[in-house]
Amino acid sequence: MTFSLWISGLLLISLTGAHGLDYFPENLVVAKENDVNPIKLTCGTTTKETVTWKHKGEELDEDSVEEGVELNGSDLILSKVETPLVGEYSCWRGEKMLSSFHVLLEKEEAGELESFMSCRAKSYNCSFSCTWNRTGYAAVRLGLGHDCRQGLKSCQWLGSSSKKIQNGAFQFELPHSLSPYAEESSRLELTAEAISINNQSVLRRNKNFYLRDIIQPDSPKIVRCQAVDQELNVTIEPPSTWSAPHSFFTLENEIEYRLKDDDKRGRSSSTLIPKGISQLRVRCRDPLVVSAWSQWTPWKNVRTGREVPCQSRKKGGKKNRKKKQEKRKNQDAGLSQAS
Repeated sequence: MTFSLWISGLLLISLTGAHGLDYFPENLVVAKENDVNPIKLTCGTTTKETVTWKHKGEELDEDSVEEGVELNGSDLILSKVETPLVGEYSCWRGEKMLSSFHVLLEKEEAGELESFMSCRAKSYNCSFSCTWNRTGYAAVRLGLGHDCRQGLKSCQWLGSSSKKIQNGAFQFELPHSLSPYAEESSRLELTAEAISINNQSVLRRNKNFYLRDIIQPDSPKIVRCQAVDQELNVTIEPPSTWSAPHSFFTLENEIEYRLKDDDKRGRSSSTLIPKGISQLRVRCRDPLVVSAWSQWTPWKNVRTGREVPCQSRKKGGKKNRKKKQEKRKNQDAGLSQAS
């Protein structure tokens, strides 16, 4: 068949929202607008008893049937699907609903998947995250593998019913079965489908990529600084989310610092940096695949004369020391008066 038709048998993710379709229904039919090939909806009945079809809750019969809709026994034929024909079609026998279909149009919108969504892996472990950033969509789902790309019922979709975040974006955490110790020989196949907020169309996009292409570690941790002659030796630990063992999954660190005298900035790929600095921060990446850099750590103040000069001072530390000094003075004064 030349028209685009996907019927996906899915687990029901949630109930219909009060203002429209905010989930992927069990039987979803997606067709190209004005396609000359008809779509046949078959009622789930094994008998020849009379059935009734409804469109958006309104009963269809020979007199009230819409243009492009044909009743054929227990089947319903849709020709040249346009906007007026989208929506839910249900088949009834008396008060019992036998089957239900949601007919939507294939959305024509320019742009590759990257313009709708971004993906990131914090490590080579068993999952990665994706964020759908494009507004105007009521529901989104993602799937990995050939079955999802082909729209087969065996696809294990990950729905967005409970993953909505601010500004209409959707967050996903997708598991994968790649071994972190083996070299990648095949790409991941990611399929995304999204229902428009007006419940009239479905957008579908595919993308193939290697896991290494989306690696971006979390920020590392500055453990300590130790003065070595006229330099500081900075000890840095990998983020807790990074793959282990760290001797195998190495990270490259970069330190940025501010000079104390003129506040100019400098960067170093070595853990030895100038001693006369006021602040520093660190980021990391996987040097093997030259991954994206992590986010910078927050700026950390460096104070001379301290055993651990780049350890942050606790909030209110100066005030607490003053209180202790005043308390000690009062105690000394009390002892003097007593004597």
